[in-house]
Amino acid sequence: MIVIPMAGRSQRFLDAGYDRPKFMLDLHGRTVFEHAVSSFEAYFDSDPFVFITALDAIGWVEAEVRRLGIATWEVVGLERPTAGQAETVEQGLGAWDGELTIFNIDTFRPGFQFPGGLLDRADGWLEVFRGEGANWSYVRPAPGPEPWALETAEKRPISDLCCTGLYHFAAADDFRAALDEERRSPQAAELYVAPLYNHLLRRGRRIGYNLIGRHEVVFCGTPAEYEALL
Repeated sequence: MIVIPMAGRSQRFLDAGYDRPKFMLDLHGRTVFEHAVSSFEAYFDSDPFVFITALDAIGWVEAEVRRLGIATWEVVGLERPTAGQAETVEQGLGAWDGELTIFNIDTFRPGFQFPGGLLDRADGWLEVFRGEGANWSYVRPAPGPEPWALETAEKRPISDLCCTGLYHFAAADDFRAALDEERRSPQAAELYVAPLYNHLLRRGRRIGYNLIGRHEVVFCGTPAEYEALL
């Protein structure tokens, strides 16, 4: 299942004078929503998609999904804000316990393909690029040539491996169990996804990372990034 949480208020865009959520904005004849979701175009016919949004955006999202031609999908509407992205994702899972991929609505990954190989044996993995700054999720890599993680963090640079906003769990129940533990001992001010992997790592689970080039990902999460793309 591919889950796209998009229930945030887009406050930075509202403060900058925009009159609608960022995913509704036009970008060269396509909405930001279409750019982001089309990252997974190769899986439109094979994987179920869940979109989690505010109640007043349900109709708009459903129309976009139909236009894109996704075969199996659901739009979940939330009545109130959540405590963070991880809790938003939880609201849309239902009874699902298969593989779970989470992706940001303000990030574009043209031509995305699941990496396979070593990561097929992982209990979870994060997609990363080399960068810096205090506004990313991070992975601290294990020593050696294989892409295994020792630690994850949110808004705390523990390496130069910055997350693109794509998170994968081999089983949704692992995500739920890690979120329950995170609520008992939170690592950040909100319930983010990246720190959840630390609970799995402490249980001895294998968490990996998929390193891509910075040129392979496009970010559109702030008014400045959106306007630069225009």
